[in-house]
Amino acid sequence: MKAFIFPSVVLIGLSLSALSASAEMRDDINPTGPYVGVGVGQFNLRIKHLNDVDNAVSSINNSDDNAWKAFVGYRFMPYLSVEAAYIDFGRPNDTFTATGSNGNYRVDLSGFSPSIVGHVPLGPIELFAKAGEYYYDVHTRVNFDSPGPGIDTKHSRNDFLWGGGISGVIFHHVELRAEYEKVEIQNARDSDAFWLSAAWRF
Repeated sequence: MKAFIFPSVVLIGLSLSALSASAEMRDDINPTGPYVGVGVGQFNLRIKHLNDVDNAVSSINNSDDNAWKAFVGYRFMPYLSVEAAYIDFGRPNDTFTATGSNGNYRVDLSGFSPSIVGHVPLGPIELFAKAGEYYYDVHTRVNFDSPGPGIDTKHSRNDFLWGGGISGVIFHHVELRAEYEKVEIQNARDSDAFWLSAAWRF
């Protein structure tokens, strides 16, 4: 799926643009009320430093993995909603260069994120931006080629999450989203994700 994330984002953007040009304008196209949804995407982990390894690791290859999320929200008005999501950023893994030895790492990230979402309705198409906090568990495994045992650590953290994208409504209830999201993870603040999501508006 990784190779198709960026073309898919472009295609959904073009599809939403076509929808905007052809859809009949309706007063209920951006309703208020609850919604639920799911998304799939790609998470890009850009590590500058591995926890509990100090300066032993001098060169780390960035990695990525497939990701998924499930979310619920409530839209109070056409311009504002609150949202809560469970986000699993997968298990990015790759190799590194270390003092006296090379090795590989794997990082598991998953957790819960409440956020506030602002919307700019443009008929059946809208732009949106979000800001929230990501409360997550991170499990890091570091294996050295030699010598000695590897490192296995678990932490619970919370970091700032923000993003935005474009969405469109079809069949009056189905919302399609193309979204960019960035998480300010300690020692990996350039990490981000791209999502394709679908939601049902009640």
